Amino acid sequence: MKNVCLLLFVFVNCITAQQTDYVDFIEGDAMFGLVPDSSKVFGLMSYKFKILRDVDSLFIDAKNMTFEAGITLNDKKIDFKNNNKQLWLYHTFKKDSLYEVLFNYQAYPKQALYFLKRQDEWNIWTQGQGKYTSHWLPSFDDVNEKVIFTFSTLFKKDYTIIMNGRRLGDSLSKTVNSASFVMQHPMSSYLVALAIGKYKKESLKTNSGVPLELYYFPKDSLKVEPTYRYSKRMFNFMENEIGVRYPWYDYKQVPVHDFLYAGMENTTLTIFSDAFVVDPIAFNDRNYVNVNAHELAHQWFGNLVTATSGEHHWLQEGFATYYALLAEQDIFGEDYFYWKLYESALQLKSQDVNKQGSSLLYSKASSLTFYQRGAWVLHALKDKIGASNFKLAVKAYLEAYKFKSVSTEQFISKVIEQSEMKMDDFVKTWIIADEFPYDLALALLKKQSVFIQEYEMVDCEAMNSQCYDYLNSYISDKAKIKIIRQAPQLVNRSTFRNNLMVRQAIAQYLTKIPLDLKEDYETLLNDKSYQTIEYALYKLWLNFPEERSKYLNATRNIEGFSDKNIRLLWLVLCLNTLEYKTDQNSKFYDELVNYTSSKYNAEIRLKAFQYLDLMQACGTDCKQNLMDAKSHHNWRLVKFAKDLDKRLQ
Repeated sequence: MKNVCLLLFVFVNCITAQQTDYVDFIEGDAMFGLVPDSSKVFGLMSYKFKILRDVDSLFIDAKNMTFEAGITLNDKKIDFKNNNKQLWLYHTFKKDSLYEVLFNYQAYPKQALYFLKRQDEWNIWTQGQGKYTSHWLPSFDDVNEKVIFTFSTLFKKDYTIIMNGRRLGDSLSKTVNSASFVMQHPMSSYLVALAIGKYKKESLKTNSGVPLELYYFPKDSLKVEPTYRYSKRMFNFMENEIGVRYPWYDYKQVPVHDFLYAGMENTTLTIFSDAFVVDPIAFNDRNYVNVNAHELAHQWFGNLVTATSGEHHWLQEGFATYYALLAEQDIFGEDYFYWKLYESALQLKSQDVNKQGSSLLYSKASSLTFYQRGAWVLHALKDKIGASNFKLAVKAYLEAYKFKSVSTEQFISKVIEQSEMKMDDFVKTWIIADEFPYDLALALLKKQSVFIQEYEMVDCEAMNSQCYDYLNSYISDKAKIKIIRQAPQLVNRSTFRNNLMVRQAIAQYLTKIPLDLKEDYETLLNDKSYQTIEYALYKLWLNFPEERSKYLNATRNIEGFSDKNIRLLWLVLCLNTLEYKTDQNSKFYDELVNYTSSKYNAEIRLKAFQYLDLMQACGTDCKQNLMDAKSHHNWRLVKFAKDLDKRLQ
């Protein structure tokens, strides 16, 4: 075995005693109920565990919980302490002995479990990573403690209950629906997930026979296909590309109201923002494909093998980012693949210029570093050792550490074993160094992609005689968009005959619309792109004030994305157009203010508040909704609401 030592000082970690060194929690059985009106959770929890060395105490993470009936260990009451962070168990625990602890609990979680309403119907969901499952379920904040869970819960009838694992069955009474789920393999507690809502589902099976469950809200039935487009294809691709069979029984995806992030890769159950529930037009600008692929890849990278600590977080996010990009390459082609790598390289370079870059092994590195630099490590590594060796190394890594925790050193060791190549310089340059090796990345892209070579060659920042010819030639759409951004004055009538994305660039960058292009520009209002329509409506409204009513009439029935981007802009423009339906201004204003209320998700509320602030029109109702927004679970909305409230005082 060559070079297994691999500069061990590179991967030095602080060695501290962890609970996993002396106890192994094997199985967890949770039976719980919810009281949504009071945001309460209560239940009966049991854990089976094995002692690895003699100890007299151990703990289960439990944030702000009560245990009024005491704690039972192997059917006998034991001493315990509840410090509102952990439940401590006191007993003479003997090495190699098996125990079972049983207790009732209740909690009123302030985070990790969210009791929300969507159009006056409950939509309850969880987010464990970064928020800690132990706020609502006695569990383990340490990702290295992996448990085989069984769950049973109940809720009001007509609601669907979705959790990790195989559904054992549902029971429906006149008032209550109950459901049970079982995991077949161990997982970290941060990946425990629950979603409850009035859902329907579409069921599919992959080529390998894995059941796929695609959930949706009934009113979104026409959006199921564009939302989940390519799901089965990406699953089949991922299994083949990774070379390791999907490690769980089934795979479920469910959209929820006002989610904190784009998506979360809970084991067997991805929860994602309902902002990605899209119609066929929205799909062209903002779709679920990348998030879908990213969270799916995590079922292997993060869930099957889990990073031991934050220093190795890239083993989850970098892998998921890269394999999602590979899945998108299979769908959208090589130019798309190399463009995304090029974009991320530029972002990483900019981060370094702003002195915000860091080693990939820094536990507080940026998301850009963990995700995109992590993906770049894998792309460069594949080029260095060859695609075949890369695939075999990844397979060996997953099989060696399945259902366990891993470090960067362990992954690199597998790469060395498979490739029989030295990795010291590669690790120093791509993983350890604070600065991203942009020049090496760009050289690699140019070597691999003529498309990137062409894009780099085309540059009209300083105008030259070739720029007009470029725009009317057969160069790539990305290169044409670059020219339009740099020299929008070159846009001519023939430029409008390009595809959707080039036309969108015209809408975005052509600020002053020449009269001879007015008719062509107006056609942008008919494009199958809500982003293009938003740009075009605003630019036309600005450039041709005498025809504002015409443009407002043409877009009066368009909502836009899930954040109502076009509708909100339309309302603002109406309120600022003296000759258009002024008798309905009060109605339009009330509608705009209504979008700041808690009935709507954070994205809509934020946009509505921003427009009202811009118009200096945040009145009594707006201010009342602003007060409510200050206690929202979305930190972006909270920060904006607090800042705006301060300015208004």
